[in-house]
Amino acid sequence: MFSDLITSKTRVKLLNLFLTSPHDMYHVRECVRRIEEEINAVRRELISLEKKGVLRREQRANRVYYSLLKEYPFYFDLLKIGAKTIGLGQQILENRPKLGKIKFAMFSGKFVRRIKENPEDVDLIVVGTIVLPELSILVRNEEMRLGTEINYTAMTEEEFKFWGEKPFTDCIFFCWVIDASSNCY
Repeated sequence: MFSDLITSKTRVKLLNLFLTSPHDMYHVRECVRRIEEEINAVRRELISLEKKGVLRREQRANRVYYSLLKEYPFYFDLLKIGAKTIGLGQQILENRPKLGKIKFAMFSGKFVRRIKENPEDVDLIVVGTIVLPELSILVRNEEMRLGTEINYTAMTEEEFKFWGEKPFTDCIFFCWVIDASSNCY
């Protein structure tokens, strides 16, 4: 998605890196290693993102670290886009035909921000006629990539309508519509 809007492939890779782990700080050379781009291009983009207020720069001893700036006005919007286009969100979109007839999917805000307070919190809800073995493969792969368990549930539209928003009132879910004829609520 970012590559559709941003022409710099280095900037796209940096945004993907920071949005995958929104609480982490990265040293310049660590960014270079992780995104496999030239150091000058990485430095230029980090400085640009800092000037725009997307990233925070922190000097520690003789090293410079960067992290996402939570005060950035579009911080949560970036997280929402990242959730849909990086990692599991991307895999769900790319594997739609194999997963059945998904009406919509939702990630919890805590999952997107990588906050794990309660191990019983639901991280992902998928609504529609779902091929569970295919979904479980995608979730398992993402669990291995992130190094944490992902709690998910699949519901039919009827089950979701029956429950309504009752079980989700304590959580903020980022929803994205997969079937254009559906609404999240």
